[in-house]
Amino acid sequence: MIYQYPIRKQGTLIQRYKRFLADIELASGEVVTAHCPNTGPMTGVCRPGSPVLVSYSDNPKRKHPYTWEAIQVNDTVPTWVGINTSLPNRVIKYALENHLLPELAHRYQTIRPEVRYGKDNKSRVDFLLTGEEEAPIYLEVKNVTWATEKQALFPDTVTKRGQKHLQELIALLPTAQPVMLYFINRGDCTSFAPGKSADVEYAQLFQEAMEKGVTILPYRFEMTPNGIKFLGQATVNRN
Repeated sequence: MIYQYPIRKQGTLIQRYKRFLADIELASGEVVTAHCPNTGPMTGVCRPGSPVLVSYSDNPKRKHPYTWEAIQVNDTVPTWVGINTSLPNRVIKYALENHLLPELAHRYQTIRPEVRYGKDNKSRVDFLLTGEEEAPIYLEVKNVTWATEKQALFPDTVTKRGQKHLQELIALLPTAQPVMLYFINRGDCTSFAPGKSADVEYAQLFQEAMEKGVTILPYRFEMTPNGIKFLGQATVNRN
């Protein structure tokens, strides 16, 4: 287990609406409105009637104390898919602090989150890793939930922000080492490819990034009700 969290409550998805909300029936029979921390289309991972996991916050300032964390897909081989887009960065931060990612381990001594960079210094990279001998590593993290069969795909919709991130990572070469880490938030995928059918321009930039030297790390993670397991790298299909 690479990352553990308090046990989630289980329930059933009734509906998702207004992007940020979901009605969920808990195992107790109680129906709650939960915050949905994924504003994207959630292609293939938003089927009413599916089992879900939710967390609970006792913060009195929260309007909706429950947060929708994961959903179970695939009736043949049930698989939990993490849909909380804030969780991958927390997991990667923990993995970086403990040098658990083999392709990056021992290449840095310091970790700085949310560092400004890019044109006019207006963007923020998820992590800047620095060491005494290595070139600085600019690490961007993307949450991946869309899949066809055993291939994970990103993005699942047009993402101008994602396109910009690839462009800015490319611009860092050759004085720094840019890294795009795709957090495959489901354990049933063994390969990764850009979601060309959803965003052709992103797929083209992905190819350019690989050709010019941006490090692509499609990491596989298995979501469970108790925590997350690291499964290593997926193979990259360029389409």
